[in-house]
Amino acid sequence: MTIGAHILAGFTSGFRNRRELARILRETDAGNNILALDPAKLKGNGITALALDFDGVLAPHGNTAPIPEADEWLARCAAVFGEDHLFILSNKPTAARKSWFANRFPQMRFISGVRKKPYPDGLEKIEQLSGIALSGILMVDDRLLTGCLGAINAGARPCYIRRPYISYRQHPFTELFFMLLRAGERLFVGLISTFIAR
Repeated sequence: MTIGAHILAGFTSGFRNRRELARILRETDAGNNILALDPAKLKGNGITALALDFDGVLAPHGNTAPIPEADEWLARCAAVFGEDHLFILSNKPTAARKSWFANRFPQMRFISGVRKKPYPDGLEKIEQLSGIALSGILMVDDRLLTGCLGAINAGARPCYIRRPYISYRQHPFTELFFMLLRAGERLFVGLISTFIAR
């Protein structure tokens, strides 16, 4: 599938699910990052597996490993859910990242070989691998029109990270691009939910 077709599919699906995306945007605190997510509370709310984006969620763009505070949070999640119920669903599953996780969290799995978010394929694969119903899987992502929309499309539960990890010092142009992309997504969702007839 071409990049253009992938982007078009995302906007089409985003328009179709505009009310749910608007609800997520409205109900997510502007300072929300993964440290605001208490693994025990998530489990108490019926979550039994986590699907995690990498860039922005666990580390700034381009990092090989999660930042230390994200590493500590992952360890708490592993203690609550079990490592085998934690999955990395990233559009950039690099060999270096896989190697880091293989050493630090050997039972965590990268999901690859599927269509990219917002298609539901990655989450459906997690359902197959874990035996957990999609309604018990939380997709944690810093993008409305990729991970959050993918969760909606799959029937999983979305968690929007409004305050992603960024490093302008390491990758200024990449981080600026994604900052503008995130802002554009929020504007798109806000506009279509406000001005388009429901």
